[in-house]
Amino acid sequence: MPPSEIAESARLPRLRRFAGRDVTTCRTNEQRDSTEYEKQRIALRRQMISIPYNFRTVHATLAAVINISRTDRRQQTAKTTPRRRHLGRIATVLSFLLLATACGSSNDEATVTIYSGRTENLIGPILDDFSTETGINVEVRYDQSSNLALLIQEEGDQTPADVFLSQSPGAVDFLDGAGRLAVLPDNVLGLVSDDVRDDDGRWVGFSGRQRVLVYNQDLVASDELPSSVFELTDPVWNGRLGIAPSNGSFQDFVTAMRGQVGDDTTRAWLEGLAANDIQTYPNNNAIVAAVGRGEIDAGLVNHYYNLRFLDEDANHPGRNHQFATDDPGSLLIVTGAAIIEGSDNVDAAAQLIEWLLQADAQRYFADETFEYPLASGIDPSGDLPPAEFAGVGGIDLSDLEGGLERTRELISEAGLEG
Repeated sequence: MPPSEIAESARLPRLRRFAGRDVTTCRTNEQRDSTEYEKQRIALRRQMISIPYNFRTVHATLAAVINISRTDRRQQTAKTTPRRRHLGRIATVLSFLLLATACGSSNDEATVTIYSGRTENLIGPILDDFSTETGINVEVRYDQSSNLALLIQEEGDQTPADVFLSQSPGAVDFLDGAGRLAVLPDNVLGLVSDDVRDDDGRWVGFSGRQRVLVYNQDLVASDELPSSVFELTDPVWNGRLGIAPSNGSFQDFVTAMRGQVGDDTTRAWLEGLAANDIQTYPNNNAIVAAVGRGEIDAGLVNHYYNLRFLDEDANHPGRNHQFATDDPGSLLIVTGAAIIEGSDNVDAAAQLIEWLLQADAQRYFADETFEYPLASGIDPSGDLPPAEFAGVGGIDLSDLEGGLERTRELISEAGLEG
């Protein structure tokens, strides 16, 4: 097992102290249904939610029926097993279940569907706790924030998503610009300062991270550490660095650089990294692991990844280095939460976001995942250096030509796998 996976699996038991709750996870590697089938499935699901019923019984049976139907579809040809026949079977079973549960139970459980760009090991435990404490069922679909934002845009009014949790502000800002986000209630907006929420009140930040250079203290001398991220194109760093170009945080960092220094300078920096034989990795965790085993000397990551490695192994040689405060390399990034416009479950969705900003959840982010809590009045862990998350609400990708998509193009054009 790779060291990154070993470290992750070692950490899961501690992170899972909130676990054991009833959460249904929708994996993104499942095959998506056709548009017609998906629309009818979503309509049936919303019909289920609209009347009182025992959610766990109906959901489990529905899942079984759909799985049987999908298995049948794989075993039969389109001629002998038309799709509408499967829908008819599902509708018949649903009608029976809805009638039975409406007559036999007065338990009116709400359900909120979440599209999460945060990985399950980071956000799942607190969502489990929310479900248990409130009685609101949660369904979670995990993927990269940018992929989920594009999916919500593609699904349009038919999306089942009620809440979008984004790893970074770029993806929520994309949906905001597309008119896909609802205005949050005042009681939710009031839990954070103006600096960490959207100017129009359509999303809030609930935890924060800083971009840093993680380095192996056995391989990098302190006088080698750069004050600016632009120094990393110097030949002295040739073959020694790692980045995760497909990662949402890296893409937000590059987007912020574009806004600060312009596209030409950003392009030149990306091309300089490529020319300097930079090593690419799938995510921040993989970079920290590679630094720890000496595969690379340093890499660009979010600050908390290395802190998690150190929490599990005091002998881990990785250390965080902060660039100058006004340097693009020290970008502060918020994790954003938003309600999708047109959601049928606005109250439950708002309750979830409010939960993420309450003291218990904020202390979880501070003490368990080593992030900066963003709710007013909550202090970060004592191990974190001070950070001021200012002006986050002013991010507007429409000011940049091509927005986040153009950032991804620049990364790819530079010869990096974005």
